[in-house]
Amino acid sequence: MSNILVLNGPNLNLLGTRQPDVYGRETLSIIEANCIKYGETRGALVSCLQSNHEGALIDAIHAAKSDQQGIILNAGAYTHTSIALMDAIASVELPCVEVHLSNIHAREAFRHVSYISKVAIGQICGFGSRGYILAIDALVAHLDMCDDK
Repeated sequence: MSNILVLNGPNLNLLGTRQPDVYGRETLSIIEANCIKYGETRGALVSCLQSNHEGALIDAIHAAKSDQQGIILNAGAYTHTSIALMDAIASVELPCVEVHLSNIHAREAFRHVSYISKVAIGQICGFGSRGYILAIDALVAHLDMCDDK
């Protein structure tokens, strides 16, 4: 069984009420419950954490090195600004899948830049909350492939 951390960044605690036309109507607690439940079907123990604070996200990434096999990260706006988060992911050497609810490449130009994608094994965006399920599938498949080597 793989341990996977689903880590959500700033403002994602407002899901369901924040710009539902862009981010959907599901709350973060619903998304997290769906991830945990789906993870079980894939043989993965999923834990979830959200913070609006960059340092808390970095601390969670560092802590993941000791008990997680991979990370699914929706860094929110930090995606486009945080070299520190990029460095944290690179430092722990855990596979990371970047997730965004909206298609960041179809939005404002500043959202087209992702520091996280530079160190992630892949990026999933534009599929709403389903993107987290796709990320679990991708990460579990990646971990299985690494175990086979």
